[in-house]
Amino acid sequence: MGAPRRFLNLIVDNPCRGTKSLRCIDLNRQKLFDTAAPALRPRRGSPPESVAGDDHHHHHQKTEKRARRTGLKLWPLSLPRASIDFEAAGTVLQWSFDCFPLAGRKVLCADQSGRSLLFDADTRHVAAMPDLNGYKMLPVSIFAPSADAAGGGSLFVMESVPQLEKGRRRQFEALVYRELTNTWECQLLPSLPFVRDPECYRDRSGKSGGPRIITSYGVVNNGSSICISVHGAGTYCLDTAAKPQAWSTAAEWSTTPLPFQGKFEYVPELRLWFGLSAQADGRRLTAVDLSDTGSPPRVVGAWDEIERPQGWAEIQEPQLVSMGAGRFCVARFFHAWVRRADWVETWLRTGCLAHGLVECYFTLVTGVDVVVHATCTSGTGDGKGELGIITHRSRSHLSYGTDGNIITVF
Repeated sequence: MGAPRRFLNLIVDNPCRGTKSLRCIDLNRQKLFDTAAPALRPRRGSPPESVAGDDHHHHHQKTEKRARRTGLKLWPLSLPRASIDFEAAGTVLQWSFDCFPLAGRKVLCADQSGRSLLFDADTRHVAAMPDLNGYKMLPVSIFAPSADAAGGGSLFVMESVPQLEKGRRRQFEALVYRELTNTWECQLLPSLPFVRDPECYRDRSGKSGGPRIITSYGVVNNGSSICISVHGAGTYCLDTAAKPQAWSTAAEWSTTPLPFQGKFEYVPELRLWFGLSAQADGRRLTAVDLSDTGSPPRVVGAWDEIERPQGWAEIQEPQLVSMGAGRFCVARFFHAWVRRADWVETWLRTGCLAHGLVECYFTLVTGVDVVVHATCTSGTGDGKGELGIITHRSRSHLSYGTDGNIITVF
């Protein structure tokens, strides 16, 4: 296996309105993974030794107490200095921009007018990019790296809630790197088949059937195709190398959604795709075999990386980041009511009290290894062993503080 990534990248919504920042967590300094692999599933009550000197001491103390009953040991997550700050252009009511990750520590930012730039945190280089053709209200993106070592690829940007199209299509497009000219080019993609058919937006009674939402998306077929599932419309694939490009249904199981929620990624060392499960009961880390798009996806394994303490409620969809070599970071966003004495710092800042409790929001990031249990003979589909996970460290960051809120991890 290749070496896993050193940095976990965060997009942070800053306290100053209309600004966001890219912050890169050095996992050599704030460890999420232990150097020595523990047992396949760590025993309760025997976590690794704590790291002293981190910030958010009060938050760390409280969340650790609340988690103790479940055996969940927490460390604080300190946000480093921003690698770059982004500020939206326009008036206050028009402040809007989105950040789309590429490979490594590269991120593309686009504002409400479609103007975009590319920043590489490794080289600290900023490059102007072609304008997007249209603003996306709730965009999702997929980056497909090129097969060579040139560092290029294609970034696909799509409206996650595709609307019925009556005019020019603007909801699906791609920024494509051209190696010969060393430039990026923006091109419109074909519309999904259903967005020009009003009947697809109605239920059996002829009434509005609600929005069509992209529920999962990722790269398949050795990076040559992107595959998405749309709630109420089915699963579609786009061959990015075909001329002309066109969406196709995924064989006979096209009406079956992929078993993921959000982005899924391929791990070549394990020859499987990983994402968070479509089931709402915890969004478990899930491994799926998508090697044959002509057959329905086969779930190989699903795991809970943490046991949630009572009273912790997830307030938005969790996010999964592949760090390489079967290593992952899972980010979850929680809300909880906690005792005032444990959150003096928050209480003094917000004045939020309810029967001695304070309302708190925080992000929890957990390091997970997916491993092959060699003593078994089934599970991965290749007869070489059964999959399992090793949960390493969990770090928490208090939201709505002076250093901002984590909104995206990649």
